[in-house]
Amino acid sequence: MAWIDLNCDMGEGLDNDALLMPFISSANIACGYHAGDPDTMKRTIGLALQNHVTIGAHPGFADKENFGRKEMDLSNELVYDMVLVQILMLQDLCHSFHTHLHHVKPHGALYNMAAKDPSLANTIVKAVKHADKNLILYGLSGSYLISEAKKLGLATASEVFADRSYQNDGSLTPRSQPGALIEDEKTSLQQVMQMVKEQTATSINKKIIPISAETICIHGDGKHAVAFAKTIHQSLKENKIEIKAV
Repeated sequence: MAWIDLNCDMGEGLDNDALLMPFISSANIACGYHAGDPDTMKRTIGLALQNHVTIGAHPGFADKENFGRKEMDLSNELVYDMVLVQILMLQDLCHSFHTHLHHVKPHGALYNMAAKDPSLANTIVKAVKHADKNLILYGLSGSYLISEAKKLGLATASEVFADRSYQNDGSLTPRSQPGALIEDEKTSLQQVMQMVKEQTATSINKKIIPISAETICIHGDGKHAVAFAKTIHQSLKENKIEIKAV
């Protein structure tokens, strides 16, 4: 693969957004439900524009207490409205900067639930398409988020992770389990280069699994986010792999 997108979850109340921006090509900006607020959203949009980084909405459950990482049992109607409101909020702020929204990536529990639930994935896709049919949906590689988006004619970006381990079925290891987070720089880099060059990943149980890697996520709230971003960016450049948005 001659190019890859590097994305990062941002605007979540941490102080490293400005440090991360030079190394990525896409920013997923929290829309105020799981984290963030209008002022933070504006500041993050400004940073993205300064660094020529594309802007995406990062909608999640309205659950700041658990950072949007706790599963919630909501009707599809409520999920649709929740996702749409968040996208439109960030979209309006983008317009105030005379720029546009590029993509949508669900956050946390909403993302992981939709990856395994076609009905929930379909609901999210419909909300994204309602907001703007030209938006790209970022979803877990091989998941229902990708397949449901394609069914409804929405452009997609298959996402893989630099700082999370995988199960044998291609799903992410739940954060509640040991080894879910990759905290070693060398291990993270090895995983990224394998995913980009070979389109495979090695599961936590050492099984080689096929994977479609179009965009790589680095979690902005990770302990080593800036170090990971810098190392991955440098290694991709050294391997003549262009870093650019989908």
